[in-house]
Amino acid sequence: MTDTSLGTPEQLRDPDYTPALYKAVPLGIQHVLAMFVSNVTPAIIVAGAAGFGFGSNSPDFPELLYLIQMSMLFAGIATLIQTVGAGPVGAKLPIVQGTSFAFIPIMIPLVAGRGVDGLAALFGGVIVGGLFHMVLGLFIGRIRFALPPLVTGLVVTLIGLALVRVGIQYAAGGVPAIGTEEYGSLLNWSAALVVIVVTLGLKFFTRGMLSVSAVLIGLVVGYFYAIGVGILSLEAIGQSWERAATFALPDPFRYGFEFSIAAILGFCLMAFVSAVETVGDVSGITKGGAGREATDAEITGATYADGLGTAIAGVFGGFPNTSFSQNVGLIAMTGVMSRHVVTIGALFLILCGLVPKVGGIIRTVPIEVLGGGVIVMFGMVVAAGVSMLSDVIWNRRNMVIFAISLSIGLGLQLEPGAVQYLPDTARMLMTSGLLPAAFLAIVLNLLLSEELAAEEVSGGLAGHGDGLKGKGETNAANI
Repeated sequence: MTDTSLGTPEQLRDPDYTPALYKAVPLGIQHVLAMFVSNVTPAIIVAGAAGFGFGSNSPDFPELLYLIQMSMLFAGIATLIQTVGAGPVGAKLPIVQGTSFAFIPIMIPLVAGRGVDGLAALFGGVIVGGLFHMVLGLFIGRIRFALPPLVTGLVVTLIGLALVRVGIQYAAGGVPAIGTEEYGSLLNWSAALVVIVVTLGLKFFTRGMLSVSAVLIGLVVGYFYAIGVGILSLEAIGQSWERAATFALPDPFRYGFEFSIAAILGFCLMAFVSAVETVGDVSGITKGGAGREATDAEITGATYADGLGTAIAGVFGGFPNTSFSQNVGLIAMTGVMSRHVVTIGALFLILCGLVPKVGGIIRTVPIEVLGGGVIVMFGMVVAAGVSMLSDVIWNRRNMVIFAISLSIGLGLQLEPGAVQYLPDTARMLMTSGLLPAAFLAIVLNLLLSEELAAEEVSGGLAGHGDGLKGKGETNAANI
């Protein structure tokens, strides 16, 4: 509900309006808390896939602290690019940027088991993909037709399906524990279930900031539970705090730079999906906060900023950035359209990114506790994809497109060995499942005649989507 004490209705709909500072600061931090967990989780997942994440006992484990630090720092910088802007770059709207889940299925095959050595190619792809993302701003309006809810809903659903396995593994004790008696123990699962129960309780039985920050609060409760039952010791927390620096600047090309065809193709192709999702978020913000449609300049500026923020992050060891949809809902809830409020939140994120001790504490979160949080987050990614697909009219044509694309995409995720004889570049792109599925869906959607849409599906397989346009165009890959 809009708080009119923050300003007049006209002021609250104005992106250039700034509420009183003592009210603007907590509103800005609120935006950060709503996306904090989702923002740092991709770094943790990528480090785990590379082999130096939680529970790995790898000598490179301290590098996870740097990746977490960069996730916070460049989410803040990318947000500033959006809210403050520079010429045509930036929507100059209250858009919160953060690390995108959408690219995780692309990043995991690139780094799998390679340790920090796999990061050079990954960040090379991030930089080139970010620059390509900027180029999309020149004609983003003309490619939206190729990505209807049938395609974007399929992609978001596959992103979630690719990640749910990670959540279960984390809750059971993490990949390094697989094959041991500890894996899947009741103690491990109890920590994850505490997080899930608290998160669901807050989501369903509270309102306002408690509901918006449900996952973060659930992780905090799970953190203290882990201390209480002995999963995490106070000594380990103290050591991580002491070893982390009080202040540190980012290190350009810390992991080197490598041109990988697989990485570049993967990040460039996913940029299409990310760009369309950002368009949906910009539209959602202007409709929910100002009661109007987004302008072409705002959509183009947001796309430029998405790409620039990603490319800069890649130079310093940050992951691809995109707009976060939960903050779109937060603006609709508070009724505050001020971009300067979000700028305050961006400055807070930058401060956290320059203080490694913040990452030092995040690094001590037990993997079982994090598992409870990501089970909720990744499950909601799948649910968001299904919600987008509900806007599709499920005639024979659309069902065939969806069936073939899903079968290929999910099948390759589940059985990567099926393409083991392909060249390395092709194998990495195929085993993500995401890119072949998206490619098939886009091509079939463009090639198959609309006349086929008139054929109804018989029997119990008939769908009931109403095909309402525009409902599914939000960045559902972020929670």
